[in-house]
Amino acid sequence: MIRRAAVLFLAALLPLPAGAGRAEAAGYRYWSFWEQDGTAWTYANQGPSLARPADGDVHGFRFSVSENSADAVKPRGTADFDTICAKTPAADGRKRVALVIDFGTPTDAPSGETPPAGRTACARVPEDATTAEALASVAKPLRYDTNALLCAIAGYPKTGCGEQVSADEAPVPAEKKTGSDGSGPSIGLVAGIAVVALLGGAAIWQVRRRAT
Repeated sequence: MIRRAAVLFLAALLPLPAGAGRAEAAGYRYWSFWEQDGTAWTYANQGPSLARPADGDVHGFRFSVSENSADAVKPRGTADFDTICAKTPAADGRKRVALVIDFGTPTDAPSGETPPAGRTACARVPEDATTAEALASVAKPLRYDTNALLCAIAGYPKTGCGEQVSADEAPVPAEKKTGSDGSGPSIGLVAGIAVVALLGGAAIWQVRRRAT
């Protein structure tokens, strides 16, 4: 009875095997757009062609495969405005926008392509310029589709635009392979330890019962 309960407990706690539950899910390979708030990245609530940054703002772009905005991967690096625009002096009638461009990892790249090294740039543009215009001034060529979706920055990737990627092809971010912070034990490990303890307790209980 106790052993059966332990087996049911294990089945309830252990996660699905790798790939299970992801078979029908799909992600998209695309450039996500971010705004820096202090030292943290926030997913932008509007596209770069509509956003009008102020002087001193930091905006970022990250190429990756993700299912949605909540699953999107942030740009890497810790460079701030003062660092990125240190060599770009202010000018009357212009604003400076710091840009972080992260081309992603090889697992995010379309077949046959290799992501360039990430870069930062300081765009000095007219005061009413959008983020898209700031990006175009420092990272040409840009490529858009007919719906104005940003497809390529500095020519990367050469082809494709927000194409769907099957779950089997989509990379799993390192931080999702373990605990929520990437350093703790997985749920499966914790469940396994709990079940081992439960089975051990059951065995001891049975031995004591037989002895009496």
